[in-house]
Amino acid sequence: MHPLAPGRKTPAANCSDCRASTHAPTNCPCPRAGRWCHSFHAATLNQDRIQQWWGQHPEFGIGVSCGPAGVVVIDIDAHGAEPPARDRILPGIPIGDQVDLSGLANGFHTLAVLAALRGQQSPADDTTTLRVRTPSGGLHVWYRATGNRQWKSSAGSSPGRALAWQVDIRAHGSYIIAPGTTTQHGTYTPVGEASEPAALPLWLAQELDRTGHLPTPAIPAPRPVPPRAQQAVLAAGGGRSQAERTLATVLAPVEACGQVAQGAGFSDTLNRAAYTLGGLIASGRLPQQEAEQALKATAAAARPGQELRIEQIIRSGLAAGLQRPLHATGRRP
Repeated sequence: MHPLAPGRKTPAANCSDCRASTHAPTNCPCPRAGRWCHSFHAATLNQDRIQQWWGQHPEFGIGVSCGPAGVVVIDIDAHGAEPPARDRILPGIPIGDQVDLSGLANGFHTLAVLAALRGQQSPADDTTTLRVRTPSGGLHVWYRATGNRQWKSSAGSSPGRALAWQVDIRAHGSYIIAPGTTTQHGTYTPVGEASEPAALPLWLAQELDRTGHLPTPAIPAPRPVPPRAQQAVLAAGGGRSQAERTLATVLAPVEACGQVAQGAGFSDTLNRAAYTLGGLIASGRLPQQEAEQALKATAAAARPGQELRIEQIIRSGLAAGLQRPLHATGRRP
């Protein structure tokens, strides 16, 4: 929690020293000294500090730093505005000119369209989680982040990372106004009976991943094929059935990752498979198009919604493996 300026949506003002100088919040002594400078960077769960801040200033509103609180909030706006270009309404999802966009006016509409495309209920109608009506007529839908994922924030009107037009994402690097807080425009009022955030739905997590709301981890460097992979090479002596068995052997560890929701070293496993296939393709033991398509399909089934990341890893691993043909003898020329 951190204080908001009385009657406003913005954080309480910094101290005079912080206002007079420019410095990073991590280098500021104020939060460590119990002062609320630097917005959500000063957020705390220390009860003594909370009692001090709001005991001395009961007029303060309450802000919640989303990242440390482990929440992802879908901030749905209802501002009257002309829709942007079609490629910005649902980023990454083409909307052809033949589609009539009459009546599309706000974030409730765009989020409903996205949910309908995925065969899901709109978060605006999700009665299982905390929802908060905003004074402007919008809605904050609170979810609990799972799997230690550090989701990124975004603005729905941004030309860069965005989930949908007029739908902001409040996560790491931003804050959200707590229910019950009153500003000069009105009170943030809970809707429905749910009073706590539910877990972020899988389909919504996949959409956030698709639209760039997760930090991109470094692609693992290609590694030499482990000795056990030579079994796959030796099986590839020629003939259609042998090639199919070889491909199945290489794909098996990637497929096995699909049995575990998170972890399992998926990126490294996929990279090894791509590297191995690259070596087999380079030695003429597997057809490239068939092998690459099979690997992409297997990886996508194991980690749905991560197609862009999967493509990057496969491209890197294949490129490295193609430079080092993998022969049945286990020796490279």
